[in-house]
Amino acid sequence: MTTKRQMIGSWGEQAAAGFLSGQGYEILARKVRTPWGEIDLVVRSGEVIIFIEVRTLPSSKFAHPEETITHRKQSHILAAVEDYIRSQDMDHWQIDAIAIEGKPCSKPLITHFENVMG
Repeated sequence: MTTKRQMIGSWGEQAAAGFLSGQGYEILARKVRTPWGEIDLVVRSGEVIIFIEVRTLPSSKFAHPEETITHRKQSHILAAVEDYIRSQDMDHWQIDAIAIEGKPCSKPLITHFENVMG
């Protein structure tokens, strides 16, 4: 059963993918599972592979979406990315975050944070 939180998260990931495509990024993969967790989006911009963490909240009343990326979550993201790149031949990569405020049937407010950890 899909929860309301999962529906908002999936909507946010779809909105992020559409935003990135519109900015000229090539979507390579979505929801990549690793032993360390899921990588929301893998995209390419030129020669750089970018791993995207998408955080979605219906509003910023209590916190902004990017503030929900805790130190523990950062560790899991970095471990997942390192696991992924071990199986690939990659020289240039980075980790970005996309914060989305809104909910389905509304226009999302999207903020893209580039090269946030590594």
